[in-house]
Amino acid sequence: MEDGKRMKILCLHGFRTSGSFLKKQISKWDPSLFPQFHLEFPDGLFPAGGKSDIEGIFPPPYFEWFQFHKDFTEYTNLEECISYLCEYITTKGPFDGLLGFSQGATLSALLLGYQAQGKLLKEHPPIKFFVSISGSKFRDPSICDVAYKDTIKAKSVHFIGDKDWLKLPSEDLASAFDNPLIIRHPQGHTVPRLDEVATNQLRSWITEVFLSEKKMENGDKTSEESCIANQDKSAIGHNINKREAEVVEVAQT
Repeated sequence: MEDGKRMKILCLHGFRTSGSFLKKQISKWDPSLFPQFHLEFPDGLFPAGGKSDIEGIFPPPYFEWFQFHKDFTEYTNLEECISYLCEYITTKGPFDGLLGFSQGATLSALLLGYQAQGKLLKEHPPIKFFVSISGSKFRDPSICDVAYKDTIKAKSVHFIGDKDWLKLPSEDLASAFDNPLIIRHPQGHTVPRLDEVATNQLRSWITEVFLSEKKMENGDKTSEESCIANQDKSAIGHNINKREAEVVEVAQT
């Protein structure tokens, strides 16, 4: 794709970290996955209100998107955060997809669910895809009854760690999406390094995202071959028809 036509992804970092840190985390992945995208890494709306887990690992400042109580059922400054992100998405978009880690993934899924229900981003085109890394659902019933009322149709891929303390909540979030791809890894609560299998799974999923976009742009007349020809073939190198064989089990609740 031409540079001006790259698909835009808004990338939301985890609690008490920063956009720069998430960018560094994502840099562990094969760079051939991303030439077709423009990724933006904004900082959270609020300065970190306490100690960051990455102190001594990555330089400050650190930020958080909102605050929460221990049981994750009560939230502070969430509405202000949502308003800020809607303004960001509207003025700097349109954005084709969202990517988030931990708090950023949880927030991204909320935006997708709320948009699907017509609660926000009404003038913004539907956000088409979502990359979740250690995401989870909100637990406030007043939020759940709206955001996850219906299956979210955006294409999604969910990275879930075997040692992640949010493993089960991440599986629950995946179940809120239509036909989610789950990529499991042996690590904990982190943006994982991807082995060859996981990289090929993600590459195949990205190819499907582009196929869907091309079909929409061309009235469903674009063939798989012409779509891939418009991408960097060296970055694809994978047959999308193998996806069914690669997809790990869909989370059950």
